[in-house]
Amino acid sequence: MALQGLSTAAVAVSVGPPSLLRARVYSVTSSTSRLCCGGRTRYSGIRFGCKAVGENQQGSLDDNVVYNGIYGPWSVDSSDVREVILYRSGLVTAAASFVMAASTAYLPDNLSDILKQNLDFFYILGSGGLGLSLFLIHIYVTEIKRTIQAFWGLGVLGSAATYIALAQPANKTLVQYVVDHPSAVWLVGPLFAALTGLVFKEGLCYGKLEAGALTFIIPILLLGHLSGLMDDGAKLTLLALWMGLFVIFAGRKFTQPIKDDIGDKSVFVFNSLRDDEKTALIKKLEQQKTQY
Repeated sequence: MALQGLSTAAVAVSVGPPSLLRARVYSVTSSTSRLCCGGRTRYSGIRFGCKAVGENQQGSLDDNVVYNGIYGPWSVDSSDVREVILYRSGLVTAAASFVMAASTAYLPDNLSDILKQNLDFFYILGSGGLGLSLFLIHIYVTEIKRTIQAFWGLGVLGSAATYIALAQPANKTLVQYVVDHPSAVWLVGPLFAALTGLVFKEGLCYGKLEAGALTFIIPILLLGHLSGLMDDGAKLTLLALWMGLFVIFAGRKFTQPIKDDIGDKSVFVFNSLRDDEKTALIKKLEQQKTQY
């Protein structure tokens, strides 16, 4: 249900303004979180007709670039750029850590021994990178973001419990314990459910093929391992696909314009206003509409 909500919200914002502005506005004002971005709101009002800072297609800043949002013009500022870069850097960290850890399944023992000694370090680093990205991710429906974050938190707690109570007494790394004991997926799985939610959002919003494929590969591999219905050959094939697609996904994020990861900033500004300010803004927009 949560993923269905994400799909509905993304479609509602991706389409152009409807013929009746008031109907669109009421769908937002009925709850301040209905179309609320997952990012932190730092704005107290909307600047109309201002000279602002935006970005070009390569993601760098250009002067005087203003974007037309549902509730007025908006622009990209330096804090937005910094936040998006951190979001993308978290994804790169998660992808690099995952690849380093997963590569031990393919490397000969003499090459993978050093990596195997640091599997838990890679796991912690990757989990931290994912957590950073989930903290900064922009999703219009707050409940969706909070749900994905909650899965991440449960996965972190489950991973810590698995290591302390099960892996450490068995003198194994957390990763190796999960590999050897498929039932441990119940405890660490929510972390990967959070990752699945993130790539689902990216695939839905931007039509990224690699993100869409990861949405299926991640749960299929984990469920196949948990159920015992998947043989090692199939697991290794899916793991290799996961590694390659995750690298492509994280790397391609840096080819997108910065504004893509921000969304329609005017919606976020609107949701930060008081009810009387929202009403005044709606009237102003309708008056402007009738003038054209």
